Amino acid sequence: MEKQILHITSGKGPAECCLAVAFALREIIKEAASKALTIEVLERMKGIEKNTLLSVTIVVKGNNAVSFCKAWTGVLQWICESPFRKFHKRKNWFIGIQSFDKKLFSPWLEQEVVFQTMRASGPGGQHVNKVESAVRAKHLPSGITVVVSESRSQIQNKNEALNRIKMQYEAWQLKQAMMSQQELWQQHHVLERGNPAKIFEGIKFKKIENGK
Repeated sequence: MEKQILHITSGKGPAECCLAVAFALREIIKEAASKALTIEVLERMKGIEKNTLLSVTIVVKGNNAVSFCKAWTGVLQWICESPFRKFHKRKNWFIGIQSFDKKLFSPWLEQEVVFQTMRASGPGGQHVNKVESAVRAKHLPSGITVVVSESRSQIQNKNEALNRIKMQYEAWQLKQAMMSQQELWQQHHVLERGNPAKIFEGIKFKKIENGK
């Protein structure tokens, strides 16, 4: 099964661009469903206005996920009067969509995690039990550390710690990849250059065919 990561960002754009990010996410989810692809949201950052997003990161899974994400990668242009600022002259809003292949990320290796057991403590410093059931786990390459003490079972806490670190490690790798293109996505004016990969118009966000 192919897995691809898409990062959709408003750059430094205004609220209208943040609304375009939310619209784009909706369209991507709808199109993915029609092609038997599944979407998992890794991270989303809400915008100031209701129902808007500064950015969102998703994983696309399934056959032809790579080609699907490639078709969405690039600059997306939304042509619409501002729904937030009446009489505002600007009608063109731009957002950026970048794809990352999960195969390029370093593999997850449990042997790179070290554990330390400790005694779980309850409210007021009282010990829950006399057994060192709590677990501190550290992923050596990234430095990610978690502490798990919910269960009285050391084994269960260890397994939960592994799960949490694995999820955080995937997010950490993605952030490292995005940092390499930080200037591109942080400077909003860059998003306005070149031919957009997709163009939509109207508050209902309808695609313009052959709009390049």
